[in-house]
Amino acid sequence: MSNNIVIIFDFDKTIIDCDSDNWLIDELGFTDLFNQLLPTMPWNSVMDKMMMEFHSNGVTIEEIEKVLQRIPIHHRIIPAIKSAHALGCDLRIVSDANMFYIETILKHLGISECFSEINSNPGYVNQEGRVRISPYHDFNKASHGCNNVCPPNMCKGLIIDKIKNTIYDGDNKRFIYLGDGAGDYCPSLRFKERDFVMPRKNFPVWDLICKDPSLVKAEIHGWCDGEELEQILIQLINKIIIEDNVQFIATDCKLQTLSIHVLESLPKALPVGP
Repeated sequence: MSNNIVIIFDFDKTIIDCDSDNWLIDELGFTDLFNQLLPTMPWNSVMDKMMMEFHSNGVTIEEIEKVLQRIPIHHRIIPAIKSAHALGCDLRIVSDANMFYIETILKHLGISECFSEINSNPGYVNQEGRVRISPYHDFNKASHGCNNVCPPNMCKGLIIDKIKNTIYDGDNKRFIYLGDGAGDYCPSLRFKERDFVMPRKNFPVWDLICKDPSLVKAEIHGWCDGEELEQILIQLINKIIIEDNVQFIATDCKLQTLSIHVLESLPKALPVGP
């Protein structure tokens, strides 16, 4: 068990295997309207406008929820999340989707309790029975000021800074960050040498990191699909657990080295199932 590991997941194309906005729009048959609106305003504002169009055209909250509940997800993602949670890791989400989508999907998948915190764009059902979506950082009032490739409504790097500053003993925690999009590049730059980033291979964050990997201080471990995500994630958790136990024992006993017999006695992470 380890309470020293904080694992931060993106949501779209990381936990789920598609973009949640595009999935909902396409499944409800509003793709053409979305494509017309997209050049005229920021993505976050377009999605709030689309929710108004859904409501005006008689699409109910229940219909939206049913579409979200059948969103595609790789079959090894849920076991990976449950294993990490069972090992005592602190799991969090930082996502440019929205709270309504994420909470609806996590509840349906039965893994809401695995996450201690969700940071995303506000999304809720108002008194008129329509979903409202607003920006995490209100760019209509002020810019978040980040010079990286972050969208105007969310700098995930600033959110990572907030998480580090608000969790107990944040400087001594070991972080694992997983993501796929360009918006996941900025947070990848915020971690230390003892941390890990897991960019999805051949996705925008992977391409950005590959331009100059030396800018990322954390260890980089790419992944392709849910099966590889699970394998690498469990391996990294196991690695941290062993390292932390070795350090604890060495410090407590004032030893610099340990025998192989001691190492073999250390707790192991949960095995990756078939």
